[in-house]
Amino acid sequence: MEKVVLAYSGGLDTSFCAVWLTKVKNLDVHAVMVNLGGFSDEEIRKTEERAYTLGVKSFEVINDEDRYYNDCIRYLVFGNVLKNNTYPLSVSSERVFQATAIAAYAKKIGAKYIAHGSTGAGNDQIRFDTIFQIMLPEVEIITPIRDLKLSRNEEIDFLKENGFDIDFQKSQYSINKGLWGTSVGGKETLTSNQTLPEEAYPTQVTKTEPEVLELQFVKGELVAVNNETFDRPVQAIQKVQEIAQPFGIGRDTHVGDTIIGIKGRVSFEAAASLVIVKAHHLLEKHTLTKNQLMIKDQLSIPYGNYLHDGQVLDPVMKDIEALFTSSQDKVTGMVKVQLFPYYFSLIGIESENDLMSCKFGTYGEINKTWTEQDAKGFSKIYANALSIYHQIHESKAEV
Repeated sequence: MEKVVLAYSGGLDTSFCAVWLTKVKNLDVHAVMVNLGGFSDEEIRKTEERAYTLGVKSFEVINDEDRYYNDCIRYLVFGNVLKNNTYPLSVSSERVFQATAIAAYAKKIGAKYIAHGSTGAGNDQIRFDTIFQIMLPEVEIITPIRDLKLSRNEEIDFLKENGFDIDFQKSQYSINKGLWGTSVGGKETLTSNQTLPEEAYPTQVTKTEPEVLELQFVKGELVAVNNETFDRPVQAIQKVQEIAQPFGIGRDTHVGDTIIGIKGRVSFEAAASLVIVKAHHLLEKHTLTKNQLMIKDQLSIPYGNYLHDGQVLDPVMKDIEALFTSSQDKVTGMVKVQLFPYYFSLIGIESENDLMSCKFGTYGEINKTWTEQDAKGFSKIYANALSIYHQIHESKAEV
């Protein structure tokens, strides 16, 4: 029997795929679950049990959160990337890196086929297909849910007909939990005028007294939280999440353009990613030059869009990442953040590289590096080009 690698989560769609690929396509199914920080040990254990119950040939867990950080999240921080100034690209970036990990595994075991449970309606189908076609051009992609246009009930009926009477309770809200944030979809996100109720968010508000959070960055990377250092940046992110999420911080609804060209909404909670990105950006404002900040702002938008659209393998991503990395050489220091219920405030920074140095002057009061006459001369030269423009066109208007 030929091998097929199935991107497996244990939900209804991928469970259907596991049985359909075995019973209908007569393939050996090698189920692969890629953990990027969103699954607990218990969730993985239950998913493995279900996979073998469904008859898969093998089940593999790829714990890839460190690669996900090194190859993705660190650049989202370096670039202060928030899609549409809102969404930290939590689930969308995860899908891209799950796809690359699954493709590498399929190549490793010599699979002839690769499969996923995406429908024909969303972004994930494009992300998976694009990466599989680039990394494994000779491997055939099988997408049963999309190709057969199956409803949820039709999937359940097929499983029952093949002896798998599993209770797939349809939750009122679809939740995808990950290291960089958790997305929440429901009936409200299918509209343009509603928001999620409080109870829909996975993390309920349990903290009400304000707290001060201290984040230490070295060359743009978070290394310590409240003076606690970590061996791995992933652990620092998880610590911020642990402290900030119970405040209800990082909740929002993102409205964006999907890869296939329609508008979509998704709600999310992402305390760690939003706090870290905003704190990092404040530190950059103090330690980078005006032109560095301007160029980085211009590159942040396309970088986020390329990542969202599954273009992570385009060489331009490495080009942008090289600039992002170079820009972080002086981004070292501590940022203080005040946490409140449902929001946070940036207090300030401490850094040896702070360009807002009092030894050169105090904004709006006194300067120590130029004279008043220097300022007057600069202002006159600065205005000269536009002064000429307006004088010429005003004289024409008078004729």
